[in-house]
Amino acid sequence: MSSTVQAYEARRQKLMAMMAPNSVAILPAAQVKMRSRDTDYHFRQDSDFYYLSGFAEPQALLVLAPGRAEGEFIICCRKRNKEKEIWEGAMEGPEGAVANYGADQAFPIDDINDLLPSLLADIDRVYYPVAATHDFDGEVMAWLNTVRSKARSGVQAPSNFSDVSPLIHQLRLIKSEHEIALMRASCELAAQAHVRAMKFCCAGVFEYQLEAEILHTFAMSGARSAAYNTIVGGGNNACVLHYIDNSDALKAGDLVLIDAGCELDFYAADITRTFPVNGVFSAEQAALYALVLKAQYAAIDAVSPGRRWNEPHDASVKVITEGLIGLGLLEGELDALIESGAYKRFYMHRVGHWLGMDVHDVGAYKVDGQWRELERGMAMTVEPGLYIPSDDESVDARWRGIGIRIEDDVVVTDHGCEVLTSGVPKEIAEIEALMA
Repeated sequence: MSSTVQAYEARRQKLMAMMAPNSVAILPAAQVKMRSRDTDYHFRQDSDFYYLSGFAEPQALLVLAPGRAEGEFIICCRKRNKEKEIWEGAMEGPEGAVANYGADQAFPIDDINDLLPSLLADIDRVYYPVAATHDFDGEVMAWLNTVRSKARSGVQAPSNFSDVSPLIHQLRLIKSEHEIALMRASCELAAQAHVRAMKFCCAGVFEYQLEAEILHTFAMSGARSAAYNTIVGGGNNACVLHYIDNSDALKAGDLVLIDAGCELDFYAADITRTFPVNGVFSAEQAALYALVLKAQYAAIDAVSPGRRWNEPHDASVKVITEGLIGLGLLEGELDALIESGAYKRFYMHRVGHWLGMDVHDVGAYKVDGQWRELERGMAMTVEPGLYIPSDDESVDARWRGIGIRIEDDVVVTDHGCEVLTSGVPKEIAEIEALMA
């Protein structure tokens, strides 16, 4: 058995150890999504399904049955079809699921309506992604009804149902050394793409052309897709937090904000950099940028084992509020302004989110009503920002139309954190030198 297959096996064993006695877990693969008429989007496997199996094909079902004599790990998938493979490429088939993915047993997906009721008979509890999709909820209920119909012959149907997702997400929240290595590679590639965009940028270039430079770098290094829709916002467009039109020409004197990351081997990178279109910061741009960067450094310093999830955000809020007072954009006492949320006019989002197989990765931010304690192996973004739209007449005109965000990806280590995205400059002098 290869080390990769062993890694998936270890994850399944951890999940089964968390399950109640005499239980079964069922997870469906992701569904193929239609793009238009008779064309589909490129298929991407459900992250939880892939995390437990490494199996990347659609039309599949994963079953875990702890203690089952015939085998605990079952995959149902498409049968191999030579005619279909001519059009769509090779399929694993049930034989491949056993040989290449460590399944104890594998069956054709067309047989699930016969197979699943037999697996659920005399089981006490069923784990599945509750309410993940309406269709799958219906399938589970149909299988249970089949089991219930056999009650007179002494078959007992499950009477307890639990959402399997929180258990899997608890595992996914802590990254292994192998996962961190994959994330490090993804982040290094994303950093290269941002550097390429900085070098390419000049007045008159369109936002979508910078996006093209980034996506080109991803693809040329083996990352077939971005981890999310790329944001390239010049000038006031940077004040739209999820701006993805990327259709305007860049103007000298403006800043441009790029929020872009690749997905490499199922692991996401998420980087934001903001820089001047003409390569030189104005005095106002530099003042706001330096403030955001100072807030980011303070937040990163607050990422370490034993600290709480909210501490990096609180550190960034304090620095930004102090800075806005110093620049005359806020008036009042520091503590009162923080308490009232006055800073949210210009900094309206939190400082980060979990990162991993999904760009907004899984895992609860609070446990028993308390902010979660950070642990070694947790990965997150750190991304403070300031946004002053051009139509905000409550501030002096020289500040308007400036949007700035600086985002890095970090993983918690034994004594602090490792910044995975340090390959792209963020100091003012470094950016100006690179663009020169």
